[in-house]
This record gives sequence, C-alpha cells and structure tokens, in this order.
Amino acid sequence: MKKTNHLLQKVFSYLTHVTLLICFLIYSAPALAKRPPEIRNQEDLNLSQDMHGQDLNGLEFVKYDLRGFDFSESNLNGTVFNNSNLNKSDFHGANMQDALAYASNFDEANLSDVNFTNALLMESTFEEANIDGADFTDAVISRIQQKQLCSLATGTNTTSGVDTIYSLGC
Repeated sequence: MKKTNHLLQKVFSYLTHVTLLICFLIYSAPALAKRPPEIRNQEDLNLSQDMHGQDLNGLEFVKYDLRGFDFSESNLNGTVFNNSNLNKSDFHGANMQDALAYASNFDEANLSDVNFTNALLMESTFEEANIDGADFTDAVISRIQQKQLCSLATGTNTTSGVDTIYSLGC
C-alpha cells in the first residue's frame, strides 16, 4: 500500500510539473514572439529629415509627423505607416512592397517610381501626389482611392517595368 501511494504521488507530481510547463509555454509565447520595432518618438531611431537610401525594413511609424521627410531610394519593405502625416515627403524610387499605410496622408508627396506591390493603403489620401511610374500591382486600395489615383496615373516603373495605369487596374 505504501508503495502504491508513493507511486501515485510521483505520478501526480510529474503531471503537475508537466501541466505547469504547458501553461507557462502557452501564456508566455505571445510575450516571447518577435515584434517589429515601433517608432513612437525621435529617440527610438535617429530620424532626420534626410532618410534617403536607408534600410527601414519592417519598422512601424505610428501617428508620426513625417512631413517633408526624404525617404527616396529607401527600403521600406513591410514598413507600417499608421495614421502618419507624410505630406510633401519624397519617396522617389523607394521599395514599399508589402508596406501598410493605414489612414496616412500622402498629399503632395513624391511617389514617383515607388514599388507599392502588395501594399495595404486603405484610408490613406493622395491629393496632388506625384505617382509617375509608381507600381500598385496587387496593392489594396479603396475604389475611391483607385479612381483618384487613376486620374493621376502616368509612366512606367523603372524596376518592374509595369505601367502605373495598368497596375491600378484603370
């Protein structure tokens, strides 16, 4: 009888430890997951008006005022601009594949020759933006945005060789 009780205690102890380990792994996994860096203020990244040619792959700019910034020729692949002000910014020749620009202001921005392939551009504005040669292939935009951008569409993207008007489905 003592041997059986001792064996049951060992089994119970083992199961308790396994259960605690499983709970730890389940509840700590989201905290251990890799998150992209989020830019909330200038101290997080050495931001300057001149970001020309920089690798900003996967960064998140949340509610950031980036008016007049120079992002030309930069790698912005997978970058997030969430509620950001990009008015009059220069993105000429930037790679914005798989980028997310939700409710961001691209008014009067230079978006010439930008690669927006697979980008999510919902609720963003593009008033008087220069989109000459921009590639919007498989980008997600609203019907209203598409109509507005089609009225501005000219040129061919120098990297992909796709006409802007074709990539917008005009």
